[in-house]
Amino acid sequence: MAHVQFFNVIDGVKVSAATGATYDVFAPHTGEVYAQAPLSGEEDIDSAYAAARKAFESWKHTTPKERGEALLKIADALEARFDEFVDAECQDTGKPRHLTASEEMPVNIDHFRFFAGAGRILEGKSAGEYMQDHTSFVRREPIGVVGQVTPWNYPLPMLIWKVAPALAAGNTIVLKPSDTTPASSSLFAELCSQILPPGVFNVVCGDRDTGRALVSHETPAMVSITGSVRAGMQVAEAASKDLKKVHLELGGKAPVIVYEDADIPSAAEGIAAAGFFNAGQDCTAATRVIVHESIHDEFLAALKEQAENTSVGGPDDNDAAVCPLNNADQLEKVAAKVSSRPAHVQLITGGHRVGESGYFYAPTVLAGLKQGDELIQEEVFGPVITMQSFTTEDEALTMANGVQYGLASSVWTSDHGRAMRASKQLDFGCVWINTHIPYLSEMPHGGFKHSGYGKDLSMYGLEDYTRVKHVMSFIGTGE
Repeated sequence: MAHVQFFNVIDGVKVSAATGATYDVFAPHTGEVYAQAPLSGEEDIDSAYAAARKAFESWKHTTPKERGEALLKIADALEARFDEFVDAECQDTGKPRHLTASEEMPVNIDHFRFFAGAGRILEGKSAGEYMQDHTSFVRREPIGVVGQVTPWNYPLPMLIWKVAPALAAGNTIVLKPSDTTPASSSLFAELCSQILPPGVFNVVCGDRDTGRALVSHETPAMVSITGSVRAGMQVAEAASKDLKKVHLELGGKAPVIVYEDADIPSAAEGIAAAGFFNAGQDCTAATRVIVHESIHDEFLAALKEQAENTSVGGPDDNDAAVCPLNNADQLEKVAAKVSSRPAHVQLITGGHRVGESGYFYAPTVLAGLKQGDELIQEEVFGPVITMQSFTTEDEALTMANGVQYGLASSVWTSDHGRAMRASKQLDFGCVWINTHIPYLSEMPHGGFKHSGYGKDLSMYGLEDYTRVKHVMSFIGTGE
């Protein structure tokens, strides 16, 4: 059976790696090779950045209206090729088509339409005479050429979170997708080549060495990555050598505080969905349940029932709610973290691979954990939810905040005042109340502490891809 062949897109043209080197791409739901992608090196990175640098000289002078119209065309093209992109994303990730089509693609399209308008209403301080006889105003300008690296958990959504605001602000881009999920990125670059001027958006496939070359290259004025804390630290270190601006969206270990007055069936259902969606491969996944001791056993039983009724399957399974893990290494890591749990940790359900082919892992619930356990402190990035109990509000908040991450959190209670107190004290970039994991174009996404810095989505995300310039003019007295 012939394999699919992916390409780089540089200066608007589909090309192989300069050396002709390729690597295998595996389908997570089968564990088999289904495609080859370019294994790009420094020559390919040089070519892509040269194209982006040249394109920036004209793209930066386009008006917000012109850039907005281009983004609207991209949104329309994504909508017209909806099924094609769903198929590409599902083949690369193993996700059920029904979930990708209903939960991801409509939002992907909306992001472009949002930023098409948002780019036309950038704001700054009011022009005025802040010094006598001098008028000052602020310009928001594009940063320049931007290097971007996207992850394998949401290949197309994470690409769009980076690309849409960067383009709307007037930047040009060189992007490297994860080596395990190049399909939708390569297809998207091909789509953009029919809409954007050559060189405005370039995609270069490859491995970690390709990513290092992209980040350390002298051309980009900014680099943006979604990935692990370790990868983020390496990127920040490499970027520091020539003071590139850095945008980091890194790991998470989201706490979920369930108070004694919560609606237990509703909370268990919502938390299970938010913890197991995308096989838990989400930095905002509901991973750490911290439940009041008075309802601990009842809630644990409800969560166990939810986990055992959550079906696992691939692209063609219309009943599946949990997809496979992305790759063999990730399956091994998740299994190892669960199997090496301390003796005091109870396996309530799951904890095993599902099937003999593909990288499926059963929805898993663990209880009896202590705050210092690795399963509490470190990302598992799999369909694994842990349970702890608390007695007081202060104890719950201390446990919730007692990790290195600061991306997302949620509280479940019928007491509005309690929810507001918690939202103030939780040290996370997002706090959901009686829900967990929804996001939308208008609101910012991004964390604190080791979860990185910078915002995606919203006007804040757009501003991250701009630079601020103060212009002052002496106007005299007119006398």
